[in-house]
Amino acid sequence: MTIGAESYLAAVTAAIDQVAKTQGDAVRRAADLVTTALRAGGVVQAFGAGHSEALAMEIAGRAGGLVPSNKIALRDLVLFGGADREVLDDPFLERDPTVAHRLYELAPVKPDDVFVIASNSGVNGVVVELARLAKENGHGLIAVTSVAHTRAVPARHPSGAKLADLADVVLDNGAPYGDAALNVGGDDGAKIGAISSVTGALLAQQLVCEVVARIVAAGETPPIYISYNVPGGDEHNRQLEARYAGRIRRTAS
Repeated sequence: MTIGAESYLAAVTAAIDQVAKTQGDAVRRAADLVTTALRAGGVVQAFGAGHSEALAMEIAGRAGGLVPSNKIALRDLVLFGGADREVLDDPFLERDPTVAHRLYELAPVKPDDVFVIASNSGVNGVVVELARLAKENGHGLIAVTSVAHTRAVPARHPSGAKLADLADVVLDNGAPYGDAALNVGGDDGAKIGAISSVTGALLAQQLVCEVVARIVAAGETPPIYISYNVPGGDEHNRQLEARYAGRIRRTAS
């Protein structure tokens, strides 16, 4: 197998096709959860550690996205929890289940909120424990993960659970075991060409589009961001964010 740009394009296109063919029903069920939460006054709480934080960024606070959305991140321990900056230097921080409790405490979470938690492996302690806390507190939970990867590795959480085990809806990003798709050819089995970033973003945008479609079909005006870099964007976004003051971290308490 070649390992250049065209090979990666072929691999990621195949993964996108797989997501398109297999995840439509799951996306619709996830949209039902989010729409119900928004109509009840809730917001979307999005979390991902490591590179999966990129998916949370697709959900919360970007142009074309839902205003009632909030990103939870490991750095919240420092920004909102007063922890020393050095705590973020721990490369295994996302494996510690106790961290999830602090993140949940620090987040502006309300009972009607719905969680979207992303993890390609779905086994690290923080994501599994945060998922467990979400369910324990009655929140809807959408997981974005690689089913192929999570099935191939053992659980790391003390309960033996994985993210997919706890979710109301699982969105499979179609990434292979190890995420990367192209074998370099060495004896160590190294691969390049990560898939989950692309397909995760696709699923996140499909979810938002499906939610907005439901709101528009009901004759309602969807609370969506427009780019701050177009005329009127600042005013439009500030007016919508004011509705969720204290609920999303882009607003004042």
